[in-house]
Amino acid sequence: MGFGDLKSAAGLRVLNDFLADKSYIEGYVPSQADIAVFEAVGAPPPACLFHALRWYNHIKSYEKQKASLPGVKKALGKYGPPDVEDTTGAATDSKDDDDIDLFGSDDEEESEEAKKLREERLAQYESKKSKKPAVVAKSSILLDVKPWDDETDMAKLEECVRSIQVDGLVWGSSKLVPVGYGIKKLQIQCVVEDDKVGTDMLEERITAFEDYVQSMDVAAFNKI
Repeated sequence: MGFGDLKSAAGLRVLNDFLADKSYIEGYVPSQADIAVFEAVGAPPPACLFHALRWYNHIKSYEKQKASLPGVKKALGKYGPPDVEDTTGAATDSKDDDDIDLFGSDDEEESEEAKKLREERLAQYESKKSKKPAVVAKSSILLDVKPWDDETDMAKLEECVRSIQVDGLVWGSSKLVPVGYGIKKLQIQCVVEDDKVGTDMLEERITAFEDYVQSMDVAAFNKI
């Protein structure tokens, strides 16, 4: 009885086939049997072994409760299909010896194989991660730009505002909104990349056109 070497591709395939019609290693609830096998596997099985991977991820969710799961953890060779030879090193000449270190018996070759497998999986993960485009945080901002008086050239004011061209800033639509006494303010939309353009910078650059601009306010600010 057993799964064979669960650090090897062959052992993982045996585990995957074993779990094809089962949710757990023993019984109908997670138990110490699942923890014993989970610890022996050590790393997520490849995606092609979906029964084993599904079981692994499910048992991993019990990591904080593993000590309270029912059952008594037995030698690894006590679990699995009966027709697979136990190669875990759990079986010895003295079957009554309960003090055997089940997880310290891997030879150097097995340790190197496990190390190589982990390195390959890490390399695959890093490769996939590096290909994902970085998420750029953006915001949509509506600005109110107020002139000094009703004699301010609003077309020139808007031309000055739109002349501000920096990386991460895109100007959008605009309109003139009456504020009273014949005075109109410029209401203009823009989209910015958050890590490149801030409202403080916009205010500093816009109010620098002091011949036309009295003040600037943020009328609306929304994350995209």
